[in-house]
Amino acid sequence: MPDTALEEPHQARAKLPRVFYRLAAGDALSTYGSQLDLVALSLFAYEAAGNALGTAGYLVLRLGGGLVGGLAAGRLVARLERRRLMTGCALAQAIALVVVALAPASARIPVLYPLAVVLGGAAAVCAVALRTSIPEMVGSDRRAHANSLMASCRSAAMVLGFASAGVVVAWAGFRAALLIDAASFVLFSALVLRLPLPTRATPTEEATTGPDEAPAEADGPAPEAKRRRNRWQALVVLRAAPVVGAMAGIRLLDAFGSAAHNISLPVFANQSSPDNPAALLGTFWATWAIGNLAAQQLVSRFMLRRGIEPGERGFALGTCLMSACFILVFTGLPTPLFLLVAIGAGLGDGFTEISYTTRIQALADERRGEAFGILASAENVGMGTGMLLSGSLLALLSPLTVVGVSHSVPIVLALGFLVLVSRARRR
Repeated sequence: MPDTALEEPHQARAKLPRVFYRLAAGDALSTYGSQLDLVALSLFAYEAAGNALGTAGYLVLRLGGGLVGGLAAGRLVARLERRRLMTGCALAQAIALVVVALAPASARIPVLYPLAVVLGGAAAVCAVALRTSIPEMVGSDRRAHANSLMASCRSAAMVLGFASAGVVVAWAGFRAALLIDAASFVLFSALVLRLPLPTRATPTEEATTGPDEAPAEADGPAPEAKRRRNRWQALVVLRAAPVVGAMAGIRLLDAFGSAAHNISLPVFANQSSPDNPAALLGTFWATWAIGNLAAQQLVSRFMLRRGIEPGERGFALGTCLMSACFILVFTGLPTPLFLLVAIGAGLGDGFTEISYTTRIQALADERRGEAFGILASAENVGMGTGMLLSGSLLALLSPLTVVGVSHSVPIVLALGFLVLVSRARRR
């Protein structure tokens, strides 16, 4: 399937609605809070359980909640009003964090583990609803620009959240960190609820990706007969748009590789810089963020201005660049080359995120949610299994071996996907 080109190049330069920038800022704020609570609750679980198994259990349950949320998200975004769905998911996360923060010491573990499922599931549903709604908020011709903006704000917030989590927890304690995070979700929900932008296609709008797509539906639940036909909507989406299934498979294995490098980086940092491993980690993630932000500039300034949207080929090339650079990070390169491949990893990561999000958003409105739900579930499965297996393999193998094997598989699959896409374009 060919990459998608814009019909009129000047449309890509049209400004996004001003209120969308507020949404991007609100999403970045909630992303910052998510990274803050991920670190705080991981340490919280370790301290409450007294061993690393407590942290592993929390992370597995949170990823399990994300898996369930991703599977359910497609049906939820098709049937419910998306603005209220995003608001409800954000408030659910805020309430869960407040409950954990105020729980007495004796009830921390019994409270934390069930709420980990709530946090993971609500985050997945909210992310799917937001991504599904973006083409309706800004217009289909500007979705790549909107995705690049969201990805840049989100990546900056992720790095800031990770970098400040230790300081916030050390200075203010677990409860304060969790309450700060809860406040970020409350602010995000208030912003979304008052957002004067549509979140769903009107009944008269046509699909944009091909003859197999059906017209989008209006807000509100579908008729009962259509509900029965859509019971297996995820399989319908995969059959009608096999590129979604291919992307989901690559994203699953890419998430496996991401789990491997996230677990291996602290080990590698302690081996390479035993005097100050935190400085090495901080330098890497800060440099990665520069590359991630550069991806947004590359898309908005060089591609969209020429009327080209990143499509399937961009997704495949970005995956190859990202995975190859993450493997090179663990080869013991000199500092200048280490920083260069860190930028490359961030560039590939950001470009892949923008490419696959923009491509899935080209589906018809009623299938878009199912597709994003499939991808969210695939990513959670890959991340969860990757954490479990990579953590075990690091006891036997070097970080380079673990990361090299984990990231080589998505490279091979992405190259195969690129060949198929190129052949389809020639036909």
